[in-house]
Amino acid sequence: AVSDAFDIVASRTKKNPIQVLIDGLENAAPREEVTRLQFGGISVPKAVDVAPQRRLDIALRNLSSGVVAASSKNKKPISMCLAEEIILASKGDMTSYSVAKKEEIERVAQSAR
Repeated sequence: AVSDAFDIVASRTKKNPIQVLIDGLENAAPREEVTRLQFGGISVPKAVDVAPQRRLDIALRNLSSGVVAASSKNKKPISMCLAEEIILASKGDMTSYSVAKKEEIERVAQSAR
């Protein structure tokens, strides 16, 4: 399924599909997130920077979650949904599940500063 998706990405974008995937992961990786600190009996949300490995893990998880959500609703093959998600994420398009999730995480972190 992944090789089929890369073929679709290469034919649609006329670029190297690995580079398109890397661009998509960069656009889908959150820079900061929220953690909970406990002071006495009170838990307070606090914005923290995300480690590079965790950024990549979150981006991959959101990308795969978006593909599963997109393919479960319709009859398109999963390779087509994966290719569309990679292309949208590489463009930074808000209709991409992974980019929208990243924006949501960063928005919550901004409010917790």
